Amino acid sequence: MSSSGASAGLGLVAAATWGGSDFVGGMGARRAPALLVVASGHIFSFFILLALCMGVRLAVPGTHSLFYAALGGFEGSLALALFYRALAMGSMGLTAALTGLLTALVPVVYSLFHDGLPTPLTASGLAMGLGAIWLITKATANSPATPPMALLLGCLAGVGFGMQLILFKMAGEGGLLWTMTSARAAGSVAMVLLILVMPPKGAWNGFWLAGIVAGSLDTLGNLFYLRATQLGRLDVAAVVCSLYPAGTILLAAFVLHERPTRRQMAGMGLALTAVMLLSL
Repeated sequence: MSSSGASAGLGLVAAATWGGSDFVGGMGARRAPALLVVASGHIFSFFILLALCMGVRLAVPGTHSLFYAALGGFEGSLALALFYRALAMGSMGLTAALTGLLTALVPVVYSLFHDGLPTPLTASGLAMGLGAIWLITKATANSPATPPMALLLGCLAGVGFGMQLILFKMAGEGGLLWTMTSARAAGSVAMVLLILVMPPKGAWNGFWLAGIVAGSLDTLGNLFYLRATQLGRLDVAAVVCSLYPAGTILLAAFVLHERPTRRQMAGMGLALTAVMLLSL
């Protein structure tokens, strides 16, 4: 398999893993504050990663790799808080569509300057992938109105997530496990600070299990994404990984019997075509 094919394949695995993480985290957020679910997942995965790195005595990468990873983990956690706030203010579909599109678009623009223009085939796949993200997450006609502030916060979250993907790519030149350990450490600090500044409302119990499962899946997805960026272009990995809402939707269909819309099904079909083009 070519490096581009391996990168697209790992990106698809990362998307599926992230989709599972969001599904589990979303289920946990129905019973406990979302910030507590995310914080517990970050903290748990940090200690597991640290134990692995120390246990097998992995060489510590350069300070620049650890710095970029920590910066990505910290600002990504802040972006997540903005995203949750935006979702609570209006139509989730429209906000998620803007956030998902910017999450992929920011690394694409960066990659155009850093890696140069892609081939026509890759460019077609990238365009299809961005269109698929929009279709999968776009709000339906009968969705509630979304205030401008929710859209603004969603856009800021999308830029933050996109920057996190770039920073993780820059940090991925070091060891994968140490990169994620640094990111999780900084992300845990960010989540604890958010909880102290804005204490979540509701009962502070019943969130650990969902947080641990969601955090573990998210960490695996990050590792797959990092490996995908090592094997191929950043824009390809970012666009394929940003298809993760499809995994959440499919799990909701199988587990909760929530039927996806025709628009979402069309988006998933377009996403498969995009992945095939990007893997060539």
